[in-house]
Amino acid sequence: MNNEAIKVLLVDDTAANLVALCELLRESDVALLRASSGEQALELLLVHDVALAILDVRMPGMDGFELAELMRGSSRTAAVPIIFVTAGMQEPARMFRGYNAGAVDFLFKPLEPNILRHKVKVFADLHRQRLALERTLRLNEELVAIVSHDLRNPVHLILMAANLLKQDPPADRVRSIAERIERSARRAGAIINNLVDLSQARLGGGIPIEPHSCDLGKLAAVTVAEFRNAHKGREFRVHENGNLEGVWDGARLQQALSNLLSNALQHGESGLPISVSLHGSEAEVRLELHSFGVVPLSKQANLFEPFASRNTDQRDERQGDGLGLGLYIVKQVVDAHRGRVSLVSNASVGTTFTVKLPRSDAESLKPESARQPL
Repeated sequence: MNNEAIKVLLVDDTAANLVALCELLRESDVALLRASSGEQALELLLVHDVALAILDVRMPGMDGFELAELMRGSSRTAAVPIIFVTAGMQEPARMFRGYNAGAVDFLFKPLEPNILRHKVKVFADLHRQRLALERTLRLNEELVAIVSHDLRNPVHLILMAANLLKQDPPADRVRSIAERIERSARRAGAIINNLVDLSQARLGGGIPIEPHSCDLGKLAAVTVAEFRNAHKGREFRVHENGNLEGVWDGARLQQALSNLLSNALQHGESGLPISVSLHGSEAEVRLELHSFGVVPLSKQANLFEPFASRNTDQRDERQGDGLGLGLYIVKQVVDAHRGRVSLVSNASVGTTFTVKLPRSDAESLKPESARQPL
């Protein structure tokens, strides 16, 4: 949705007028849809979501007023702003009919280019804001549904284990029950931590980091060792090459690598190795995580969006929180370090996530408002 072009509908039965309108608006940041009749305009409105409709008043057959009334009668187009364009006289009765049909403005030919461009920009910006608000509302609704569902399972396990402890079980079972409580509490904690990161990323302008000198090779070794201990049946390989030191937030980079490893465990081919390769060059350090398996092409474009990688199988806890925020947080962490993350996935080579981190200094990673003046 963020990359979708904002569309403006132009309706005029005279081809030269349509060409002139397109020429006036060609530098505007919008996609222009052209219709030479009211019927053709209705066909376009069935397919496209438009931010604004600019209608000629006088057209044979269905005129601009009739088209506007039909648009107002449809739930799909009822809220589309309409600007009428006419070469006729400024007659109050005609203007009243236009505003009564739902117009937001009336323009008379010859048109003033700057005024028209400004009006189109205003409505395009309002449309972008509306789309962003709708997306935020949908995200919030989805978030509430997912969190309430996913927290229910670990909380239920904690309560069940507590009830077992109250029954004074044998000593050899106490340790097993305690471990179950710990696993469930950690899973609930992971959900809460990822929600905090999501809030900071979306409301605070990005995930905060505390950069310091560190060695990415050492950080990766510790993180991979933890996964080896937790998943003894899987093979993890680490390859290092070059200088891996830089100024980064080590804890955040470990979090990002942990999320990538969890994603590989969940979605990669079981039984096959997961490889972490680190390469240091003069300007940056590159981390590549490879696993066998393929990310469907239809999911690749939005893979780093919230909930895109969500684990819907609640019996599988390998992903940790199950929310599908892991890869979103990876991108937020990499972005905070002025880095880049990308994906290559196909049947011949498997799946490789590549993270490129510039060798930065702590001052350059601070937000602009927090930097010290020269």
